[in-house]
Amino acid sequence: MKRFGGVGGMGTFGLVWFGQLISLVGSGLTSFAIGLWVYQQTGSVTQFALIALCTILPRLILSPLAGALVDRWDRRWAMILSDAGAGFSTLILAMLFFSNRLEVWHIYLATIISSSFGTFQWPAYSAAITQLVPKKHLGRANGMVQFGQAAAEILAPTLAGVLIVTIQMWGVFVIDFVTFLFAVTTLLFVRFPQVKTQAEKPEEKTSLFQEAGYGWQYIKTRPGLLGLLLFFAVVNFLWGMVGALIVPMILNFATADVLGFIISIAGGGMLTGSLVMSLWGGPKRRINGVLNFETFSGVCFLLIGLRPSAWLVALGAFGAHLTIAIIQGSNQAIWQSKVAPEVQGRVFAMQQMISRSSAPLAYLLAGPLADKLFEPLMAADGLLAGSIGHLVGIGPGRGIGLLFLVMGLMNIVVSLSGDLYPRIRRVEDELPEI
Repeated sequence: MKRFGGVGGMGTFGLVWFGQLISLVGSGLTSFAIGLWVYQQTGSVTQFALIALCTILPRLILSPLAGALVDRWDRRWAMILSDAGAGFSTLILAMLFFSNRLEVWHIYLATIISSSFGTFQWPAYSAAITQLVPKKHLGRANGMVQFGQAAAEILAPTLAGVLIVTIQMWGVFVIDFVTFLFAVTTLLFVRFPQVKTQAEKPEEKTSLFQEAGYGWQYIKTRPGLLGLLLFFAVVNFLWGMVGALIVPMILNFATADVLGFIISIAGGGMLTGSLVMSLWGGPKRRINGVLNFETFSGVCFLLIGLRPSAWLVALGAFGAHLTIAIIQGSNQAIWQSKVAPEVQGRVFAMQQMISRSSAPLAYLLAGPLADKLFEPLMAADGLLAGSIGHLVGIGPGRGIGLLFLVMGLMNIVVSLSGDLYPRIRRVEDELPEI
């Protein structure tokens, strides 16, 4: 079999990226379809929400172990395993649905299996970018990854809605399986350069669990990376709060079609930011791309919560989502250029686990904070109705608006604090290039 990419490069990466993009769209189709099916079958928001829990938990629990295995294995084969395992679980769902034997618990089990295989995808894919892409193009490559995710998020719900009507659920499952095959095929037709081993590496003859913990040890001994990791744990908590509450806030002053318009505008912002990052590559000092644009996203949170205006919320949502690709692309380029290649699987897996672990906490706290504290404060007879109420308005949803203002201010403060902390500000200067 002829393979491409003998020495790696943007061409090889482009082929891998395209295969993963097609797979992402297919996964988005199935995710939308099974969520719709579960809600239609049960009418339960709780059972619908359990799908998200079944997606998140395996990735949090298995990430360190997956990272250790990714460093032991060829990254290309780790990605193939991830795509193949997820595709197999989708095929099983298609067979169960076609035979009229699909039940809700099958969805949960398949989601857990697919998510478990998917846990290998991020550290393997991110580490593979370092192997395939010249350092000067890391920002662009990460922007392309963000562009793929944005495109999938925008295209998948629309396509799924049409496909469910025309070819029904089993057809969506089959299309998803075919997209997994396409992703695997593109990986089979390329090869990745060998990982260059640095002088510093974990001791030989260590157990798999010791290797899994090495990712944390590596980060802990590098204050700049540790500070950046904790910075994103806080920022992701704030984003989680915003993501959990924006829909109910909008629906308190607008109709469902306006909500759809605002969500589309937000998706357009993410797509625009991804395209900009893909072409630009981010600022020369990547830490500026992280801190400056995160500050700007905090300002956008303020716009979202300021008034019950669809256009103001849409403007804030567009701006906030535009920053995502630039922030994430700049951040990941720092890690890819500062972490030794042979341990990137473990380090990136630990990075993913810790930075994202705060999001579930945000989902748990968002509802009670809004319902029990902020909404009563901004009710017509609330404690803050006669003061802050003149700024943000009073009544249903304005407590959430006030919470958005708090999240925006916190985001700005956290970003400015990151700029004041020397270890974060100088992370690119203090750590050597790999």
